[in-house]
Amino acid sequence: GVSGTALQKNVSVGNPTKVELTCKLDDNSKLKNPQVTWKRGNETISHSSKTQNSWTVQLTISDGSQLGSYSCILKGEVEVSATFHLQVPKIDGKERPIITYEGDLAVMVCKTEYAPMAWTWYRTNGTELVAINLSSHTNKFRIKRQSANVNRLEILKLTKKDIGVYWCEAAFRLGSSKRSFELRVLSILAPLKPFIAIVAEVVILVTTIALYEVYSKRKEEEGEREFDQIEQL
Repeated sequence: GVSGTALQKNVSVGNPTKVELTCKLDDNSKLKNPQVTWKRGNETISHSSKTQNSWTVQLTISDGSQLGSYSCILKGEVEVSATFHLQVPKIDGKERPIITYEGDLAVMVCKTEYAPMAWTWYRTNGTELVAINLSSHTNKFRIKRQSANVNRLEILKLTKKDIGVYWCEAAFRLGSSKRSFELRVLSILAPLKPFIAIVAEVVILVTTIALYEVYSKRKEEEGEREFDQIEQL
């Protein structure tokens, strides 16, 4: 790396395992024979092996408390560093709100890099997360496990009451990951509002023109009658 920069890498770890982290200098690096320090957070740890241009630390991850940030710092004429963030696999999903209409179907899909032990869906109720129970909401929700690492929630026959924030949770042996979805439900007339507004504007415009023409015609007729009366006099 370049002096003053800190390289970052995320490492997904869902189950207890052994992890080997290596920092390696490019062969053309100007940093020669650096002093190398490995840290877990702010705690210094020792590396288990090294070669001429690489330094490795071996970890045995047995529970979630051993996840976190591990850094190697290389000091010499310049200083470079790299940090490995060991974390439970994140859940992929759409960031944008889900916008649909009353009576339609809403679909939310969560996907992880590795298969979790279990999936759970929640709905936000104030400040609490309430698990979605299919046995008591058979006509409202459907949950489908498309594959070991993909889970899908369907909300049927949408109404305004379904508006809110929903969460999916993937449980791993070392912890769990959550992701939220914001659901917005619009009235079936919502798409027609711009059209209705345009039609209303056109009707007002046509009515105004028609009234103006009627008014102008009456004025013209009154003017002609007055002219005829003057001629008769």
